[in-house]
Amino acid sequence: WDAIAKSSAEVPWLFEVSRVNGVTSPRVILPTNEHHHPSSANLSRAVGGALDFRSPNNYAFLPRWMFSALGLRPRDVVDIRLVTKTPPGSAVRLRPHSSAFVNIGNHQAVLETELKHYSALTLGSTIPFDYRGERYYFDVVDLRSSPRGERVPMAKVQDCDIAAEFVRARDQMKPKKKK
Repeated sequence: WDAIAKSSAEVPWLFEVSRVNGVTSPRVILPTNEHHHPSSANLSRAVGGALDFRSPNNYAFLPRWMFSALGLRPRDVVDIRLVTKTPPGSAVRLRPHSSAFVNIGNHQAVLETELKHYSALTLGSTIPFDYRGERYYFDVVDLRSSPRGERVPMAKVQDCDIAAEFVRARDQMKPKKKK
């Protein structure tokens, strides 16, 4: 708490979680399916906010999306740093894994409501949304900061006016031709 209080970190407090080269176990390779895509498990770092600070010393409980994106195993050693400057987001493009989400009535409003559950987004990560008993997965394919709209690797979304849009769902994409 003292380090956070003495820092110039903006609220919400965001933390960068990263793999530690030579210490973190080899990356977990999850099977490719409708909930996981190989490109979402190649991040070396991700940013998120803390729900609470009640974990035992030297432990952190991470959300499943972050665990998967970093390719972690239980009890892996990671580096966690307080991020003092994270640009506010202005726009995000998400790729749904399934076109079923786009078929929901007023899916744009559902998306904007569900994004409020995240403090920050990391480019290249896969995040889940739950809606009416179903879980939907989305790849963060583009992330822009305000006020200039430059592409950024991470951005705050909490307390930001962020424009969210979809790109073609993964299940509607044509398979790439092998050369």
